[in-house]
Amino acid sequence: MSEGGEPKLLDRTDPVRYRASRRVTFVSLGTNTFLALAQVVAGFIGRSQGLVADGFHTLSDLTTDSLVLFALSHSTKAADEEHPYGHARIETAATVALGAVLLLVAISIAVRAGLHLLAAAALPAPSPLTLWVSGLTILSKEGLYRYTERTARRYSSELLHANAWHHRSDAISSIIVFVGIAGSLAGVHYMDSLAALAVALFVGKVGISLGWPAINELIDTGLDPDQLRQIREAILGVSGVKTLHLLRTRRLGGRGLIDVHLLVDETISVSEGHQISEAVRMKLITEIDGIADVMVHIDPEDDTARSPSLALPLRDQVLQRLEGYFGNIHERSLIERVTLHYLDGQICVEIVIPFSAAPDRASAARLTRQLQDAVKPDPDIATISVYFH
Repeated sequence: MSEGGEPKLLDRTDPVRYRASRRVTFVSLGTNTFLALAQVVAGFIGRSQGLVADGFHTLSDLTTDSLVLFALSHSTKAADEEHPYGHARIETAATVALGAVLLLVAISIAVRAGLHLLAAAALPAPSPLTLWVSGLTILSKEGLYRYTERTARRYSSELLHANAWHHRSDAISSIIVFVGIAGSLAGVHYMDSLAALAVALFVGKVGISLGWPAINELIDTGLDPDQLRQIREAILGVSGVKTLHLLRTRRLGGRGLIDVHLLVDETISVSEGHQISEAVRMKLITEIDGIADVMVHIDPEDDTARSPSLALPLRDQVLQRLEGYFGNIHERSLIERVTLHYLDGQICVEIVIPFSAAPDRASAARLTRQLQDAVKPDPDIATISVYFH
C-alpha cells in the first residue's frame, strides 16, 4: 500500500485454489472413513490391537479434515470492514492446531509403544488379514500425502502442507503397525514397539516444524535476514530513493507484508513522491517471492530518532500568519501559489508571483526583500523564496 491507498492484498479468494483445496480434503475425508472402518473391523476380527488402535487414530483424522474444510471456507473470504486484511490467518491458526495434533499423535504413538513393550508377551498372534489391511493403509496414506502435498505446493497453502504431513505421519504409524504385525507373526513381539518409539520422535519434530512458524506468524515475527537483505537492495535500486529506515515486516497467511519509510529529496512534489512509493511497492511485490503487500511512507528527512517538525503549524495557520505579515505589501494579492517545506524543525516558504507584480529586476529585488523582511520575526519560518513567472 502506498500513502493514502487502501490495502491491496494478494487475492487469496482464488476460486481455482479454493476448489482444488476442497477437492483434496474431501478425498481425504472419504479415504479416511473407509480406512477407519476397514482397520477397526479387520483388527477385531484378526485379533490385532495395534490395527484397532490405528483405526481409531484414523477416525481422529476425520476431525482434522473437518478442521481443514472449516479453515478453507473461512480463510478464503474476501476482506471486509471488520477484517480489512482478509481472513488468511484463520488458515494460520488451523496450521497451529494441526501441528498440535501431530504432537499429540507422537505422544500417543510413544505411549502405545511403551504399553506394548510391557505387554508384548501377552498379546495373541494376529491374523494375516490384518497385515494386508495394514499394507493397504500405508499405501493409501502415502498416496494422500503425495496428492495433498502436490496441491499445497501448487497453491502455496501452509494448511494443506500441514495436513499432507499429517497423512505422512499416519503412513509412518501404519508402517509401525505393519512391522508389529509382521513381527508378531514371526514370533518377535517387541519389534513394533521399538520402531514406534523412534518414529514418535520424528512425528513430534514434524508437528513442531509445522506449528512453530505458524505461531511466529500469529505474533508478527518478521521475515528472515536473507529476505530483508533482498528487500533493502530492491528498494535502494529505485530511482529517487536516498535511503530507507523503519523497515518492518510480518507475515499474513504465509505471505509477507512490508512497512517502510523512504527518504527522498525534500523539494520534490507530492505526486513524484507518490510515484516513487508506487514504484517501490510494485518492485517488491513482483520481484521478491512471497510478498503480498507493501506500505510505503515518504520522508523528506530522517525522522528515526526524532521528528523536529512535528510541532510546526499546518498550512492554514501559516497562510494566516503570512497574510498578517504581508498586510502592508500591495503585491500580496497577486501571489499565485505558496509552497511549504517542513525541514529540520522549521518551514521554508516558496512564493510564486507573476512578472506583472515586478516588471523589472530592481522592483523584483525590492519586492523579494519586502516579503523576506516581513517574515523575519516568525521563529517557525526559516527562509522565504520568491519566484516570478
